[in-house]
Amino acid sequence: MRRRGSAGALALALALAAAGCGSPSGDLFKVDRTGAGAGARVTLVVSDDGTVRCNGGARTPLGAERLLEARQLARDLAKQAALGLELPPGPAAGTTFRYRAELADGTVAFADSSRGAPRTFVRLAAITRRISRDVCGLPR
Repeated sequence: MRRRGSAGALALALALAAAGCGSPSGDLFKVDRTGAGAGARVTLVVSDDGTVRCNGGARTPLGAERLLEARQLARDLAKQAALGLELPPGPAAGTTFRYRAELADGTVAFADSSRGAPRTFVRLAAITRRISRDVCGLPR
């Protein structure tokens, strides 16, 4: 009788494991960059499956190095996102881009001229630029 229970538990475990197969990976973050000029506006959705969607287009592979960087950045932004940290832009003449990032934990927003921006915001701006240019093929 005990054997039958073990077989049932095994069957249940296999069914649960199979149910998870093929389900899409979650998004690490979505970032909207706005600003003036050609190529300033961009929306990136970076997924945990190693792809990015640029401006609503098809999924494009990020590459292992960028994926690891994006995962770490999402973890590092979690506390700021949970607080909903939004920094106002600095002097109007010094602002080129504004960023708004949505993560599982919440949202952050800032401008490239925001005073006192944490290092994580600078890293988000940098990865947005690199992915926009190198993966999406956008001018900036």
